[in-house]
Amino acid sequence: MSKKLRTEAVDHLFDAILSLRDREECYTFFEDVCTVNELLSFSQRFEVARMLREQKTYLEIAEKTGASTATISRVNRALNYGNDGYDMVFARIGKQNASDQQADS
Repeated sequence: MSKKLRTEAVDHLFDAILSLRDREECYTFFEDVCTVNELLSFSQRFEVARMLREQKTYLEIAEKTGASTATISRVNRALNYGNDGYDMVFARIGKQNASDQQADS
C-alpha cells in the first residue's frame, strides 16, 4: 500500500469500518460518510470484480452493471496486478456462504 495512503486519518477510518457489526450498521455509517454516487461506484467496482472472476465478458459486465470499459479495465488490472484484496474478500465471502448453506441444511 502506498505510504501516502497509510496515514493516521485512514487508520481511524479503517478502525471505524472494522467496528461495524452488521449490514444495517454499514448502511448507516456509509450513508453518512459517502455520497450516494461514491457508494454506488464502490459497489459497481466490486460487482465488476465479481463478474470478472466468473469469467464474464466486458460486454456482459457493461450491460449488467453500467460500468464503462475503462472502469472494467481498471478493476481487471487491480485483480491481476493489485494487492489481492479482492481475492482475499471473495475467498472469505465464499467460505461464509458455504458455512451459511450448511447451517440452513
